[in-house]
Amino acid sequence: MERVSEQEKVFVKKGEQMANIKDIAKMAGVSVTTVSRVLNHHPYVSEAKKDAVLNAIKQSNYKPNINAIHLSKGKTFLVGVVVPFSNHPYFGYLIEGIAAEALKHNYKLVLFQTNYNEERELEALTMLKLKQIDALIICSRNCSWETIKDYISFGPIVLCEDARKKQVSSTFIDHYKSFNAALDYLYQKGYRNIGYCIGRKTGTNSHQRHQAYLDFIEKVKQPFHKDYIFYDCYQLEDGERVVNKLLNMKQPPSALLVTSDQVAAGILACCKEKQIKIPDELAILGFDNEPIAKVMNITTLDIPLFEVGRKLFNQAMKHDSIFHEEVEVKLIERQTV
Repeated sequence: MERVSEQEKVFVKKGEQMANIKDIAKMAGVSVTTVSRVLNHHPYVSEAKKDAVLNAIKQSNYKPNINAIHLSKGKTFLVGVVVPFSNHPYFGYLIEGIAAEALKHNYKLVLFQTNYNEERELEALTMLKLKQIDALIICSRNCSWETIKDYISFGPIVLCEDARKKQVSSTFIDHYKSFNAALDYLYQKGYRNIGYCIGRKTGTNSHQRHQAYLDFIEKVKQPFHKDYIFYDCYQLEDGERVVNKLLNMKQPPSALLVTSDQVAAGILACCKEKQIKIPDELAILGFDNEPIAKVMNITTLDIPLFEVGRKLFNQAMKHDSIFHEEVEVKLIERQTV
């Protein structure tokens, strides 16, 4: 009868089940520590033992448990990124910047698309709590600060908003300052009935923009028209909805500050179709300086989103410090104002 070696017994016993590090150690006749050193490319292992371990790995078709290796180092090399939408250029550029920097540091991203669903944001925060990710970057949130505050002891949380008074790091645009500057630019160009288009009513950035708007019209002594504010403006097609509303107004705004170049492009395209003269009858000032703004000659505020993404990732890597970085925007003058 043919004898079965100890190595083969281990392999047969495991069958289709994945061999573990203890099995490899037994097959190779070495300690678990030695196997771990070989897997982690430790220099102080004799060639004989190294060959024995590698031979056992080959025979058993062993695949290292990456999570176990990472946990032994106290890291997962994963960073969570929370975005409401992954198909919107604004968040796409942020993700690109984060991903580029993550690649340099041998990190991978875990993407959470939330659609501003609080439960999805809580899933990301829970993964941080359970040490399934090393840090969490929240590009736009729906959760309250009180909720997020309960998780800051579990790992770095970085916000893409003005969080200077909070115990987390942030890279941000001062939307109050930039919105006020944009409104002043339109006013200096002679426009008085100014409205704006925005995504959602809630959120830190939205509140800053609305406060800037209220303070500005009070400063220049212009009346407040609530129908000059257009919400839920995210995509190109939302521009058509805005223009249709303008056409039904007795006194429509003469200028619009649009917080997305995608929406600004949609407004511009629809205005051309409806024969509304730009900028004589309606001025359009966009945000972000996306490629579509350059192609369609839209005056816009340039936000370096790729660079913002890079900064967010680097802040996530600085576990022991909290700091805030404001990113400046600049006006790009084209043909829609």
